[in-house]
Amino acid sequence: MTQDKHSRRRMLAMVGGALAMPSVLRAQATDPTVVGGTAEARRNISSFRTQRWEDHFDSLGVATLLADTQSRALHYWSADGSDYRLYPTSVPMSEELTKRGYTKVVRKRVGPDWTPTQNMLARDPSLKYMPPGPDNPLGTHALYLDWPAYLIHGTHDTRKIGRRSSSGCIGLYNEKIAELYELAPVGTQVRLI
Repeated sequence: MTQDKHSRRRMLAMVGGALAMPSVLRAQATDPTVVGGTAEARRNISSFRTQRWEDHFDSLGVATLLADTQSRALHYWSADGSDYRLYPTSVPMSEELTKRGYTKVVRKRVGPDWTPTQNMLARDPSLKYMPPGPDNPLGTHALYLDWPAYLIHGTHDTRKIGRRSSSGCIGLYNEKIAELYELAPVGTQVRLI
């Protein structure tokens, strides 16, 4: 009887270990691999995927930003490629709010004010204009894109980062958008994928 208990315990331990194995494998590094003849990225627990600017742009221009809505990350490269940074982001809450393609930074602002768009008001009529400050959904800094009403901006609500939570914009922690604000000049090329 004692031997049966040990056998059952051993078997339960082995089954538990086998069930945990896929979690361990998913937590591997983010190095790209080739699977079935196509490039595929292994994901780490944050789901960030490595990106190469050369896969998206012909040159680095004055600076380059790549917003990956699937992995919820913003990649930054300086004009000479010597400075690369990766930021966690919030992304649009639905596919219909997600705009993809090429754009650029056309204006920058510290302490942006916020006015809800007509689509936002249709979803939530209680929304109203907000001046700069701690309740403003654009946070402390904003990079305006040449697409109307699309921005890369900060947020005071840190729970939004890493989630599908925006009405189309790319959101960063306030301290990270302040850093990016200093790095990315007007004219920075941007791609949302």
